[in-house]
Formats: sequence, structure tokens, C-alpha cells
Amino acid sequence: MRKALSGLTLAALLVLGGCKATAPGSVETKIATEAKKVTIGGKDWKNPAPDTPEAVAEGKGHFQHHCQICHGMDGHNSGVPFADTMSPEVADLGSKDVQDYTDGQLKWIIDNGIRLTGMPGWKDILEDDEKWKIVRFLRHLPAKGSEGIPEVFKEEKEEHQEMKQGAKPGEAAPHTHSHGGAEHKH
Repeated sequence: MRKALSGLTLAALLVLGGCKATAPGSVETKIATEAKKVTIGGKDWKNPAPDTPEAVAEGKGHFQHHCQICHGMDGHNSGVPFADTMSPEVADLGSKDVQDYTDGQLKWIIDNGIRLTGMPGWKDILEDDEKWKIVRFLRHLPAKGSEGIPEVFKEEKEEHQEMKQGAKPGEAAPHTHSHGGAEHKH
């Protein structure tokens, strides 16, 4: 009985020790990056959306509506608090790795997502024209940080600040001010 219990304890420790989540190493990252290049389709698809300021602006609008929650307003993850804590990290869409994809590959990624990365597929959610225009926007991304922080994260930061100061979310924090020279607190 004692041997069986010791064996069971050892097996449990090995299993639990093997379940530790760690960031992928450089070799694992390189293999995953190369595998993505092979498995992502659409390499020969041509973008039918015109490369015009109007198409880029429309693509930016769709991007702001659907993508900025993870990629930030500028596509560089600016102001997204979890972008670098995910494993793998949320892709900076202005990076050489992303910009080296063809327009068709980017459209394929938008359609299908990338398994095990957090990137969802939008195949039956967005129209093809909208996705192609998002690709046009990705080719004309604004400078990192130039678009500010996504509103949802700005609001979250403000609410945390208010809570630290003793206010309930949506209420003003306690403060002192005066009316006609008489100072008082709220």
C-alpha cells in the first residue's frame, strides 16, 4: 500500500510540474512562426479594394469597431493593457512579420483567425469588402501611439483611479472646494 501511495504521489508531482505555463522559448517561437507562414492561405489572393484614402478610411472605421480592443486604435497595441501579457503576445500589426504577409494572407487571417493565439476568425461576421478595406488600413497604419488609448481602457483606468480615491464607479471622488469663500468637502 505504501509503495502504491508513493508511486501515486510521484506521478501527481510529475503531472503537476509538467503543467506549469511558461512563455515559449526562442526555438519554439521560431518553429511556430515558420509554421504559420506555411499554414496561412490566401497568398495569391488579390485585394479588390482600391488603394485610395477613402478605402483606407473605411477600413480604419471597421478596424476601430472590431479590432482595436486587442490591437489598439493604431494597430500597434497602444494602450491595450493585456497585449504583451498574452502568450503569444498580441501581434503589432505594423511589425515586419505582419507587413511581410501578402494582402491575401492578411485577409485569410481575418477570415479564419489563428488557432491558439487569441486571434478570432471573422468569416461570417464581416463582409468581404469590409475585410479587404481593413487590409488596406493595415498597409497605412498610423504611427505607434498617435491615435491614443481605446476608450474602454481609458474608462477602466479612470474608474480605477476614482476607486482609489474612494469614489464608487461613475461618481466623483471626494474633494474639497469653495462656494463664495466657504470651503467644504463632498
